[in-house]
Amino acid sequence: MTLVGSYCKINFVLLQYQTKIHMIYKVFDDMAQCCSAEIMRLKGCVSAQRLEQAMQYSHMFGQYCCLKSYEMLLELLNEMRSTPDKIENIEFQYNEYGAPYLQHGPYFSISHCKAGIAVVVSETPVGIDIEAVRTLKEELVHKTMNETEQQSILVDTNPDWAFIRLWTKKEAYLKMKGTGIISDLKSTLNNADDAKMTTYDCVEQQYVVTIVEQH
Repeated sequence: MTLVGSYCKINFVLLQYQTKIHMIYKVFDDMAQCCSAEIMRLKGCVSAQRLEQAMQYSHMFGQYCCLKSYEMLLELLNEMRSTPDKIENIEFQYNEYGAPYLQHGPYFSISHCKAGIAVVVSETPVGIDIEAVRTLKEELVHKTMNETEQQSILVDTNPDWAFIRLWTKKEAYLKMKGTGIISDLKSTLNNADDAKMTTYDCVEQQYVVTIVEQH
């Protein structure tokens, strides 16, 4: 599957685990999408809880991503419903690590960066991360990657991409686990046999997306 276009929806089945994943995905072709008029529209479409969260961002881009990702999640949840009545608002619950979840399911994960927004919904625990590819910083590599991972990055023909691939795997895995980044990132993937990881390189728009689902 290739992820292209400014806005697309993806429904596919991971046959190994008989699990259906619903994903919606938006790439920023034009930063004008984050204009104040669009933010005002989104403010009228979200819950008071999400609006409060969005307003914690001091910059317009962060507010837009927070609000738009909520709208995208709501759209996915309504598409999955077997009844015609629609969900109007979502209220998140939070676990002991501060990770959001829906009280009556399903599982979901949200990610956004300067390249775009990705939202995934699944019948089993799931995590997603989208990251723009950027110039590699040696200090960050040493801080977040173990020796084996560091070596794989250094010998790769494109170390910038190699680092982002590993980073998205780590962050998406921790989201799937419901902990977020709270522990030593170097050891994150040491015992990740309980997860199925799928990574997509979007070369044209210079970003990487990883989806991690529990076995």
